[in-house]
Order: sequence, then structure tokens, then C-alpha cells
Amino acid sequence: MKRMFSTAAVLLSATLALAACGGGGSGGNPLSTTSAAPSGSASASASKVIIGSANFDENTLLASIYAQALEAKGVQVEEKPGIGTREVIYDQVKSGGLTIVPEYNGNLLAFVDKATKAKTTEEVNAELKTKLPPELEVLDSSPAEDKDTLTITKDEQTKGSLNSMEDLAKVSKTWVIGAPPEFKQRWEAELKSVYGIEFKDWKATGATTADAIKDGTVQVGNVFSTDPKIAANNLVSLQDTKNLFAAQNVTPLVNKAAMNDTITTTLNAISAKLTTQSLLDMMQKIAVNKDEPATVAKEWLTSNGLG
Repeated sequence: MKRMFSTAAVLLSATLALAACGGGGSGGNPLSTTSAAPSGSASASASKVIIGSANFDENTLLASIYAQALEAKGVQVEEKPGIGTREVIYDQVKSGGLTIVPEYNGNLLAFVDKATKAKTTEEVNAELKTKLPPELEVLDSSPAEDKDTLTITKDEQTKGSLNSMEDLAKVSKTWVIGAPPEFKQRWEAELKSVYGIEFKDWKATGATTADAIKDGTVQVGNVFSTDPKIAANNLVSLQDTKNLFAAQNVTPLVNKAAMNDTITTTLNAISAKLTTQSLLDMMQKIAVNKDEPATVAKEWLTSNGLG
């Protein structure tokens, strides 16, 4: 799973390869590659912030959105993109070597509390407030999420009136699912116990899952919610009405000592405007059109009155 700055929150401590996911334009687990800690100041004053990101395009995009918005408010910003794993990034924010990073709240919580059972945005954020060390805090979460989905073609959705994972249980025993190899181990039992979903067969499709759904190699697949191929391949993600997959809202993680009202207000305004659809649209420009993340970030900020 590519995302896991994002996706395999459950196995985070064992793999350090972070859900809901490797890196790349289509939004995979960003924290799968360890890299050296960033150099620079061990602390950041309120007049200057150091914004870091993981080594995948979506996180670089989000960091650029934060950076450009703060610069527009007169804040001095240094960017350190593509740093690597959550382990490195988290420790740097805690120590003050970084001031701000775009995080995914569910995977962040799983990182600091491996036993968490929190699922919804509200549950996850409530636990983060009590589990993060005193040096750190999360600001407002955005509605935008990058998380696991079960995704099908629009034709299958229409033919079977399939809108949710509950609906999928009606047909799943005759269907083949495509997913990263680890998805079966992590989720097969829970899919059955929560939704009554059982599949005829499982295929390890990895990064090609969306293509396998489109060409009919599989009927359903595990695709990350901001993968541009969902739109490009005319696919539909089924609603997770029982919150099997924990919330993965885009959420700023910050060093508390470096915050001031301007920084906090600006980042919270971004979170209020950022949606999953807008994130998907931006990733489409980066992954398909090959636009630069900074250019896409500027366009989004301008169109939302935040630039």
C-alpha cells in the first residue's frame, strides 16, 4: 500500500512503512523509505517555520499549500520536502527541527498508540489530544481523506445498485478482489465480521489494482481514495458505512512552541476548505498532467481565496 504516511496503520510499528500507502503521484504509502533526518535549526521561532513532507507527491503538495499560504501572510518559511518516513519526520517535529508537517490523523494515532481502536474522525482526534507528547499538537483536520477503499466500476455499481460495502456483501462470493498482498492478511477477517463480505478469490495486484478493475481482471479492488485512476478509469469507491477503515483526514502536526495566531488561523483555514475531491483533482494534475506540486498548490490557494 503506497500511502501510509498513510495506509497500513495497523502494522506501522513492525514495518515503519506507513492508511491508508509507498509514494508516488497516485498517493501511496509515503513513509516506506527511511532517510536521514533533515539538517537545520533544532528549534523554530514563531517568525519562521520549517515545513517538512514525506517522500510522495501528495504530501509534498500539501506541504506546499501550507508553505505558500503562510508566506502570503508574511511568515518566513523554509521547506524541506521528501524527507522520508514518519519515524524521522515525527521526531523532527517533536525536537523542533521541523515546525509543521501534513499528517493523516488515523495513521498518526496508530503510530503513537498501536493499540488504538478509534475509527471516526472525532474518536481519532480526541485520542490524539491525549496521546501526543506535550511538544506536539494537531490543528484542525480537513474533510479531505486519503484512505483505503473498496472500489468498483460505475457499470457494476449501476447494474447491481451497489453503493456501500454492505451492498457488496450481496455479490462478493462470486467476485475476485485485487489488492496489495498484505491487504488480505490485514482485512479478510474484519471484512467478513463487520460486513459479511467474502470473496471468491484474491489477486495480488498492488499498484495496478485500479487498472485491473477497469479491464475486468478483478471486479473490486483496494484503491486509495485520492488515487487519480479512480476518476481516470471511471471507477466508484463504495461507502464504508460502518467505519471499517479508520479516518485518515489530512491534519497539520505542529511543534506547539512555534505556533502563533497567524500560523494557526492560516492552517485551520486551509483545512476548512480542503476536501477529498479537491485533493483528488489536484493529484490528477500532478500524476496525469505532470504539473509541479507547487504550481498546483498555488492554483488551489488562489481559487479558494487563500493565496
